[in-house]
Amino acid sequence: MEKLNQFYIDGKWVAPVSDLSMPVINPATETQVGTLALGIKEDVDHAVAAAKAAFSSYSVSSKTMRIDLLHKVRDITKRRFEDLAQAMRVEMGAPITMSRNAQTDAALGHLESFIDALEKLQDRVDLANGDVMVREPIGVCGLITPWNWPVNQIVLKVLPALATGCTCVLKPSEHTPISAMIYAEIIDEAGYPPGVFNLINGEGPIVGSAMSQHHDIQMMSFTGSVRGGRAVTRDAAQTVKRVTLELGGKSPNLVFADCNLEERILASVAECMYNTGQSCDAPTRLLVEKSCYDEVLKIAKQSVDNIAVGNPEDEGPHIGPLFDEIQFDRVQKMIKVGIEEGANLLAGGLGKPEGYDVGWYVRPTVFSDVTNDMRIAREEIFGPVLVIIPFEDEVDAISIANDSLYGLAGYIQTGDPERAERVASKLRAGAIHINGSGIEYGTPFGGYKQSGNGREGGTMGLEDYQEVKTLHGVFSKS
Repeated sequence: MEKLNQFYIDGKWVAPVSDLSMPVINPATETQVGTLALGIKEDVDHAVAAAKAAFSSYSVSSKTMRIDLLHKVRDITKRRFEDLAQAMRVEMGAPITMSRNAQTDAALGHLESFIDALEKLQDRVDLANGDVMVREPIGVCGLITPWNWPVNQIVLKVLPALATGCTCVLKPSEHTPISAMIYAEIIDEAGYPPGVFNLINGEGPIVGSAMSQHHDIQMMSFTGSVRGGRAVTRDAAQTVKRVTLELGGKSPNLVFADCNLEERILASVAECMYNTGQSCDAPTRLLVEKSCYDEVLKIAKQSVDNIAVGNPEDEGPHIGPLFDEIQFDRVQKMIKVGIEEGANLLAGGLGKPEGYDVGWYVRPTVFSDVTNDMRIAREEIFGPVLVIIPFEDEVDAISIANDSLYGLAGYIQTGDPERAERVASKLRAGAIHINGSGIEYGTPFGGYKQSGNGREGGTMGLEDYQEVKTLHGVFSKS
C-alpha cells in the first residue's frame, strides 16, 4: 500500500519529516507486506497545529452537520468493508471470517450507536436551581490505538471526537497500519474539513510521548498495556490534560455447579481462545466450584482439543497466529513459567501446532490445578492460554476473582438468577457477562483498578470528549 510512506495531515497525504521506517510483516507467512514510515516530534507538531487551527471552526459546527458527516462515513465504510477485513487478516493474522464478523463489523456497529447517542445528546441543560449547564468539545485530542482490535479501537476514539466537535491526531499501532490508512481514506472521502482528522504513524516512545506532552493537546485517549498507560499518564501530567485509558485484564470466569456445565465450559474455553487470546477482556482465569471441578476439567480438555488453528485466508471458526514473533516468544515464556510453577498442563503446551513451521502459531493451552498466586494466574499472557482454579464456595470465588490488579471484565456461569446478580454486584470489574452474554454496541466499556479509567462507546463515550461549563444569571431557554 503506497500510503504507508505518508501521513494524513491537514486534509492531505504528506511526506514525513524523517526517513525512519520499519517493515510490516504478515504473521501467518512471516513475509514483509510493506514498509511503514515512522514519525518524529516534528510530524506531531505539524499535525497538532493543523488540528488546533481546525478546532476554532469545527468546534462550533452544527450537530446536523456532524451527523451528516457520520452518515457519509457509514456509507463509505460499507463500501470499504472488505478492504478493512482483508487488511486486518494480512497485518495481524485475524482469520477472515472473524475479521469480517467481529473486527470489521465493529466499524459499523459502533458508528450506528454513536449516531444514535449524538442525536439524543443534550448539549444544554437547565438545572433545577436556575443555572444552565452546557457541554462543549474539549479541544484537540490525541488518540493512540492498539494492534489487537485495530479498527474497533480506532472508531471508539475517532468517531466520538469528531461527533462532539473535537479535532484529533491519531497514532494507530505501528504493527497494524494498513487498516488505519484505509480508515483515514474513509474519513477523507467523507469530506471532513482539513485538519479535523490527522494520522501519524510511529512508535509510542517517540510519537506517542510527543503527543502526550504536547501543550496544544487537551485530551489523550490510550488503549494498550498498563506500562504504556503509565507512560502516557506521566507525560500528560506535565500539561494536566485529560487522560482516558483502556488497559489490560486478567478476567475471572466464575463457574458454579448449578450451570449447564457442558454448554457453558465449551463456550467459556472458546471465548478465552477467541482472537487467539489477544483480547484484553478475555476470560483467562476459569474459577470452578470444587464439587464440579473434575467434570469441568474433562469438558475443558475436550473443548480445547476441538479448537482448530488455521490459515487466516480460510473461512471458518479457527484461530490464527499471534501477531508477531515477540508476542510468540512472550506466550512461550509464560507457558514455560506455568510448567515450572507446578501447574498441571491439561492441554497444549510449548511449541507450534503440528504442521505449522512458518507463522507465529501457538498451541491452545490449558493449565489446571492453578493457584491464584502463580504468575500465570496474575499476569496478562495475551495468548490462547487458560488457567483453571478451584474454589470452595461463593465467598471464596469472589475473593479469588477480585484478587487481581485488573478489573476490566468478569464472567459468571450459573443457573441461579439471584446468585448471578449477587455475585455480579461484588465483582470489581467494569463489565460482567452472565451465561455467555456479550456486550452490545452502545454500551459503555472500561475497567476498574489498573484496567484503566473512562468509558468508551455510546453516550458516555461521547461525554468523555466534552467539557462541562455552567452559566449563572442567564435566561433559561426552556
